[in-house]
Amino acid sequence: MNTPDDLRQLASQSLLSHFTDLCEGAVIVDAQANVVWMNDKYPGHLGITDLAAMVGRPVEEVIPNSLLRQVVHTGQPIMLDIMDSGDDAYVVTRLPLRDTGGKVVGAVGFILYDDPRQLAPVVSRYQRLRADLAEAERKLADARRTKYTFSSFIGAGAACSSLKQAARRAARTSSSVLILGETGTGKELLAQAIHAASPRANGSFVAVNIAAVPETLLEAEFFGVAPGAYTGADKRGRDGKFKLADGGTLFLDEIGDMSLALQAKLLRVLQEREFEPVGSNRLQAVDVRIIAATSRDLEKMVADGQFRADLYYRLNVITLRTPPLRERPEDMALLADYLIEQISRLQGIPLHGISTSALNRLLQHDWPGNVRELANVLERALLMSDGDILESDNLDQVMPKVKASLVPSMANALGIAEVVAQAERQAILSALRICLGNKAQAARLLGISRAALYEKIAVLGVDAQLA
Repeated sequence: MNTPDDLRQLASQSLLSHFTDLCEGAVIVDAQANVVWMNDKYPGHLGITDLAAMVGRPVEEVIPNSLLRQVVHTGQPIMLDIMDSGDDAYVVTRLPLRDTGGKVVGAVGFILYDDPRQLAPVVSRYQRLRADLAEAERKLADARRTKYTFSSFIGAGAACSSLKQAARRAARTSSSVLILGETGTGKELLAQAIHAASPRANGSFVAVNIAAVPETLLEAEFFGVAPGAYTGADKRGRDGKFKLADGGTLFLDEIGDMSLALQAKLLRVLQEREFEPVGSNRLQAVDVRIIAATSRDLEKMVADGQFRADLYYRLNVITLRTPPLRERPEDMALLADYLIEQISRLQGIPLHGISTSALNRLLQHDWPGNVRELANVLERALLMSDGDILESDNLDQVMPKVKASLVPSMANALGIAEVVAQAERQAILSALRICLGNKAQAARLLGISRAALYEKIAVLGVDAQLA
């Protein structure tokens, strides 16, 4: 019965024999890099007629560009290489030879191909894979760049203007930002705008919706997974969101939904600027700016013991509050025009305007879903409308009936139409003042087309007021 050592010896002999038969040439050197053996094919490539005379000579004298001496000295293989020999080139591999104690006692070299062009299909496939990988990485990097800037946050009223001014100040710092506001008020849009205006703009913007990730997966989502950390884990490991956001911004949406256990781990990362991937005991340094957002009352959650006070203070360095839509009626006309233009372009339908009566109808709703709800209502109404102008009748088909308590008082002698007109007029005036009278810039700030701005200026008599 053969022992394990016998089997290894037989395997070594078998592999050497097969390689010698299949390859275009084979050579063995000793610990001094002197040739001790060469198969019958090798001399033909070198123009050698007397094989016996080559034995015992330094390998460089026999094979001028050989790297077998390097393999002997380092003990490291050279698995695939191109070796030039005069006008010819060969694809070669070089392996160290070790004794039973692991000591390097020589090296063996094989000519795998006598024409490198035989590797062209392999090289071509490799190049295609590299190109595909580079393209995928480029697309992923583009996806992690922000789509929104401050001009994307539509509104020129006092509440919006104050918010954007505070957000621009926040963008100049690296401090943590906490954005508070109801759902649909544009918290992530504002976070992206802050990142885009910050010194980290060239880094990644990585967003995590904590409420959308199962509790059991959040730690791996944040910190990544070490190779083979657990059964079923990727053998190559996986980077977490902190690693992906290194040098950029990590946006934690719905931070109020995070468990107390994960809050403690997040706090440590923010304090120490380092973390451990799941299944690893090696710390990784990270440079990330945190922007967190929530629609929940964190102060009350802290008082109730549902949110760590120390984490709250760490996140709440700069606080921004996105106002609900019902508190910014002066922006309704701007938002409606902007959303209608966007929806029309996306759906490929003729651009619709909106009538004064339709604007009045929008102002009569309290918008619990805020801008997100407004966009939904306008899209549904536009898809059901056949006219060039969106009318209140179109909105009535997709909106709930007006509650009496929400109907504006008619005691105002101006009426709702004039209130809307005044709101539009004030928004345009504010934008023009900010842009020093530049109508193209003002249109971009307001989120409407230049043509729409000129039309509103004419209808509302804004030029006269500017004069």
